Amino acid sequence: MENPRKLVHVSRIPIRWGDMDAYGHVNNTVFFRFMEQCRVEYLERLGYRVAPLDTAPVIINAACTFLAQLNYPGTVEVRMYFGAPGRSSIPSSYEIRLEGDDTLYATGDSKIVWMDVATGRSVPIPEALRAELEA
Repeated sequence: MENPRKLVHVSRIPIRWGDMDAYGHVNNTVFFRFMEQCRVEYLERLGYRVAPLDTAPVIINAACTFLAQLNYPGTVEVRMYFGAPGRSSIPSSYEIRLEGDDTLYATGDSKIVWMDVATGRSVPIPEALRAELEA
């Protein structure tokens, strides 16, 4: 059975000329930046700073499957989904498309863990975030 996931945020990010590599398409590392930007926008919109204070969300793994080349110019649409939260972690997944184009250019996954900045140990995700995801 497939794990349920919930669409939590959509980001629109312009492709920059400098995002392309010597092959003339968006470099693979930039796809991770697209996913990162989407994740940061969502968490900050909810009031969770990604700067290390007392506790902070960190990524413990990240993956991307490249399905088609992206090129300048254009605007990517990054859709971020969350799976069921655990005690201290949340699985996230991403779909990357061009705005106005249904083609799926890439998919990605990452695991977000809430961490105590001082100790480096995981802590329970904030209850308000859990409530938002379970709503």
